[in-house]
Amino acid sequence: MPFAHGAACPPPRPGGPRAPAGMGDVPEPCPQAPLAVLSKVELRVSCKHLLDRDTLNKSDPCVLLLMQSQGQWMEVDRSEVIKSNLNPVFAKIFTVDYYFEEVQKLRFEVYDSHGQAGVGTHDDDFLGGMECTVGQIVAQKRVTKPLFLKYGKFAGKSTITIISEEISGNNGYVELAFRAKKLDDKDLFSKSDPFLEIYRIDDDRSEQLVYRTEVVKNNLSPIWEPFKVSLNSLCSCEEKRKLRCVVWDYDSRGKHDFIGEFFTTFEEMQKPGWEWGKVQWDCMNPKYKIKKRNYKNSGVVVLVYSFLDYIMGGCQIHFTVAIDFTASNGDPRNSCSLHYINPYQPNEYLKALVAVGEICQDYDSDKKFSALGFGARIPPKYEVSHDFAINFNPDNDECEGIQGVVESYQSCLPKIQLYGPTNVAPIISKVARVAADEERTKEASQYFILLILTDGVVTDMADTREAIVRASYLPMSIIIVGVGNADFTDMQILDGDDGVLRSPKGEPVLRDIVQFVPFREFKNASPTALAKCVLAEVPKQVVEYYSYKAFPPRCPRPPTPDPSLGSPQ
Repeated sequence: MPFAHGAACPPPRPGGPRAPAGMGDVPEPCPQAPLAVLSKVELRVSCKHLLDRDTLNKSDPCVLLLMQSQGQWMEVDRSEVIKSNLNPVFAKIFTVDYYFEEVQKLRFEVYDSHGQAGVGTHDDDFLGGMECTVGQIVAQKRVTKPLFLKYGKFAGKSTITIISEEISGNNGYVELAFRAKKLDDKDLFSKSDPFLEIYRIDDDRSEQLVYRTEVVKNNLSPIWEPFKVSLNSLCSCEEKRKLRCVVWDYDSRGKHDFIGEFFTTFEEMQKPGWEWGKVQWDCMNPKYKIKKRNYKNSGVVVLVYSFLDYIMGGCQIHFTVAIDFTASNGDPRNSCSLHYINPYQPNEYLKALVAVGEICQDYDSDKKFSALGFGARIPPKYEVSHDFAINFNPDNDECEGIQGVVESYQSCLPKIQLYGPTNVAPIISKVARVAADEERTKEASQYFILLILTDGVVTDMADTREAIVRASYLPMSIIIVGVGNADFTDMQILDGDDGVLRSPKGEPVLRDIVQFVPFREFKNASPTALAKCVLAEVPKQVVEYYSYKAFPPRCPRPPTPDPSLGSPQ
């Protein structure tokens, strides 16, 4: 569900910071006059009949926004590049501060972009420019002017249109995310490359582009990145205003194939208590609907809930820690050991455990955490185990709070014999079995985070990769923290940041669920920095899991504004 953020604009205060260069300077307050109220204006840009600078394709236009400051033109923002299009409508919305009492000169420059070379590097990349003031745009609301080349020469029939809208004081921002399922395939030799556009339908029935997602290559069931947009842009702060959403198959020549469309409203998006399957829309192709007797749709577009929606809807985070007790850690009685218990300074295992666990415990209602060990000989027979409870209770491996885990860890060290090898697949599989049982409830109200603390590279790499691929289908994330100074290069394989992790048979993970971090990179940082790094990807992983499984939050909430900043009405 969308999550709204207040965005009220306070007036500038005497002695306060001045606006950044190029964005209009805040005037010094006059003792006799009241303080000027700072307003923000959103500018939408489109062009028509641009010059074609490319030999084989059409120009790839990009717009630069410049503002005059102390007689100098300063670039303040730039739009996205639209491939092979001479009549572009840019999704980028420029936001500028507006002061009634100032002349704020703007310059819009259009360039033909050449990828890595950037824009504005050669004269022949320049497609034209136009100058005006913020006041002119605000007064007219819609300004269309011809583009000029250097020395006042017209750029053919090229024009640029600027549409302005003021951001009202109580306007909020909303976060939206969408995915699609089973879209029509428009390509012959591969799958469609879909992207989504959202248009606001105004009172005069004209359409304003609100947002254009990124292109997801070769995928008929894409998940687009979440994005934030002001309620003013989305629906003019009118929740019943109709929105038109269009799905396209991207074409590098600019001739995108129409897949389908649907209509909705922001009010419809944020209704609480929707049942499963209701927060989605049929993506319809009107031509197919007329021609094909049994036509149902060209795919389905689903509203993706946010991490907060799932947490607020009752999702619990179940935290499990797995500790490496292999002999390479050193004898715990020796001060050089990674498991040495110093009464004045916690070791690296304890630091990592507490830093991550204290964050996770806020999302676990019973504050009980599973604590496991691997790579040690354990009593009473002193056989090697790779998934034992460190409280030595095989029927209940949970400890009371993070402090309970710490106490169990310290208590078990004198009772075990550090051994080896470093096998982690058994513990991943053990937690995965619990997660699988949870998934079978069809509710999946618990999500499992497994924190593995280890001093070396795993020795059962093939089995570990297989276990991770299996776990990627379950409500589960894995965090691996490398303790000590070993060479952890091979561990990066498990972290899918450098490529898709695959099982030994070549099966890819459904989701990237592993995050690996060497503790030594955070030795001199605060515990908060480590926790922030290793947990940063978890919210996205949670949302991806529930999106794939099409589980909605049990009780989705409407957008929650920040009361201190004003809220959407």
